[in-house]
Amino acid sequence: MADQPDKDYVDSYEDVSMFVLSDEREELLLNTQTECTFMWTTKDHEPVGVIMNFVWKDGRFWITCTRRRKRVAAVEARPKVAIAISSRGTKLASSQAVTYKGDAIVRDDRETKDWFYAALAARVRPHSEEQQAAFVEHLESPGRVVIEIVPTKRIGFDSEQMFKNSPAGGTSTKI
Repeated sequence: MADQPDKDYVDSYEDVSMFVLSDEREELLLNTQTECTFMWTTKDHEPVGVIMNFVWKDGRFWITCTRRRKRVAAVEARPKVAIAISSRGTKLASSQAVTYKGDAIVRDDRETKDWFYAALAARVRPHSEEQQAAFVEHLESPGRVVIEIVPTKRIGFDSEQMFKNSPAGGTSTKI
């Protein structure tokens, strides 16, 4: 009798929506990765995005730039944005990704800057308090703002789920 394929094996990756990222793995990704792709639309309704460092706190994303950046005026005019995060470049075992649609709020109050600058410095300079302090000082520029992104929709993907039971997955799920 011929070998029967695993009943859970998916032989087509046309629809990857079934390979969801669990809440636990998503939280690990958001607390491990420090970079995201932040996306918005220009005044001509053209999509654009940049790679930025972020902080994940209280179910929201927080990023920073100077008010001179065109993205600030863009999100003030059109606050619907997106943010995408991948596990690439981290030590997570498999390729994971999550994208969120959301609403952006530009903040320039001292209270937000104080907690955010310290939190961002701790994420991007985790091994040195001296470097963290220098990074916070670097962020303290006259026109700097913090952009809060409130997620409204989520799309998660976990390649470990996709390659589970698949001949393409091999013994390692790191792709």
